[in-house]
Amino acid sequence: MNAPAEQPAVKARFIAFEGGEGVGKSTQAKRLVAALAKRGIEALLTREPGGTAGAEMIRKLLLDPPGTGWLVQAEAMLFAAARSDHVAKAIKPALMAGKWVVCDRFVLSSRAYQGLAGGLGDEEVKTLHRIGSGGLQPCRTFLLEAPGDQVTERLRKRDGDEADAIGGRNAKYHADVARGFAGLAQDDESIIQINASGSEDEVHAAVMHNIEPLLVPAS
Repeated sequence: MNAPAEQPAVKARFIAFEGGEGVGKSTQAKRLVAALAKRGIEALLTREPGGTAGAEMIRKLLLDPPGTGWLVQAEAMLFAAARSDHVAKAIKPALMAGKWVVCDRFVLSSRAYQGLAGGLGDEEVKTLHRIGSGGLQPCRTFLLEAPGDQVTERLRKRDGDEADAIGGRNAKYHADVARGFAGLAQDDESIIQINASGSEDEVHAAVMHNIEPLLVPAS
């Protein structure tokens, strides 16, 4: 009896989840990796800042900074340094090995947080990314969006009175971040805006609907 024909491989893809605090990025990234595994697709689940030993050390410096914290210029450079290590040692090797990469935040966060809300400038952040990470971009970015009051309640349940140095910034800053994300999405067809105010299952279904076209076997 002949062995069943091997199924054509699906091209390796780089997917990012973006959005403000408490919109469900980590949850949806995990659910996507699980859904891909059910289809026989191996994926690296990773995050920013972090994803490698060096980048995780920088993460601690960013989220629990010494003294009074970082100026926006230093903060942006630390994010770029962490991302450079992450790209070189985790993301690119996984893609070259034929794996998908699903990342909880990537450069769009730096553009929205430090570049726009922080006032550093979008071009400056993109220049740091080009120098540090060769300008690598996800093939698809899911921008999760939810009303501010709903996000506040989610964060209260998740964090209580604890918040990191960036998540704990004032409401105006986070509103500026949300506007920054929305504006950046208007100029990039690879960014898919997802209404994250529904249930976890509803958001996952919307993500999978947009993933389906990427699941066509490589020719």
